[in-house]
Amino acid sequence: MKRYDIIIVGAGPAGLGFARALAGSGLSVALVEQQDRGKLADPAFDGREIALTHTSRLLMERLDLWQRIPAGEISPLRDARVMNGPSPFALTFADSSGGDELGWLVPNQLIRRAAWQAVQGQDGLDIIDNAALAALQVDDDAATATLATGERLSARLLVAADSRFSATRRMLGIGAQLRDFGKTMLVCRMRHELPHHHAAWEWFGYGKTVALLPLHGERAGAVLTLPPRRIEALLAMDEAGFGRAITELFEGRLGEMALDGSRHAYPLVAVYADRFAGRRSALIGDAAVGMHPVTAHGFNFGLRSAARLSKAVVEAAAAGRDIGSPPLLAGYERSHRRATRPLYEATNAIAALYTDDRLPARVLRNGALRAARFVAPFRKAIVAQLTQRDAAWLPRAGQTRGA
Repeated sequence: MKRYDIIIVGAGPAGLGFARALAGSGLSVALVEQQDRGKLADPAFDGREIALTHTSRLLMERLDLWQRIPAGEISPLRDARVMNGPSPFALTFADSSGGDELGWLVPNQLIRRAAWQAVQGQDGLDIIDNAALAALQVDDDAATATLATGERLSARLLVAADSRFSATRRMLGIGAQLRDFGKTMLVCRMRHELPHHHAAWEWFGYGKTVALLPLHGERAGAVLTLPPRRIEALLAMDEAGFGRAITELFEGRLGEMALDGSRHAYPLVAVYADRFAGRRSALIGDAAVGMHPVTAHGFNFGLRSAARLSKAVVEAAAAGRDIGSPPLLAGYERSHRRATRPLYEATNAIAALYTDDRLPARVLRNGALRAARFVAPFRKAIVAQLTQRDAAWLPRAGQTRGA
């Protein structure tokens, strides 16, 4: 049996970010991932453009991820607009706190590639690819993982970072609230005629939800949330027909639109774990909180969870304390729950209201949007959530650097 200080299950951005945050701590870490390292090193385009807050950018800089993303692939987000039904009215949000950007948009596969590159050659880190977790045993002293190959690993702390449908979470006996919205999300890049002015759209149409994520030039990420059969029909169209269909779904507001690359579909399911920690174990990333994309905070919460837990673990190790102690893990759970639960519930409530096409809901939707225009504290609170400039709780820069 191989013994480590920490086992991380899942080499997505949260798992890799957590591993990178442990660099220089002297802790031994095993990172277990089902995929082949070739796919981890050069992930394929998956259609997803990730909206990053100011705090997430700062974290990525400290983890040596931001510097690895080509500047030409980073698109500024200067404004956000929320629209309802066929009305031309839009509730707009812009950052007036001294910065020009609300945030930035970066392709998901480039974040994954940067995170993989950042951990290469990291002292004390073993990456075990092509490895599925077959069994898990946890007691007061250690977590013991058995891989499908029969190899056994033991650690003082096990961290699950293997998606919102986490098998590790289930093996730990931790339940989760899953909210299936009964819709499918189609994501792709589109070229369009009219400028987007680097403004993101969230458009709650009747029978559809459409989002626009502005990229450089007359290009944007399109996010369509529709019933599964309508998504299947869109996926089956040729490129010309698809372009016409998207132009119609956007009601010509950006002129003619044409597909720019591949199309990808994902089921729309939100997840909130019943607990973020257990004996000798913790959940981070989507294994803890899988957000509805309407507020674009899923990745940001995942990165924050990795930062919070790594900060607590590294400080405990430096002080000679137990890195998997119940007080440490309880503290992580409290802080991450406070940071995520209100927005998780608010996001689900917004999604429920603004996808309800019954007449009373339509009236309420439009009235609430227009009323919000005149409530300055509300608008400031939304901008604060979009930008997330608070950095006092972040790990020190020296903690997240090192080989």
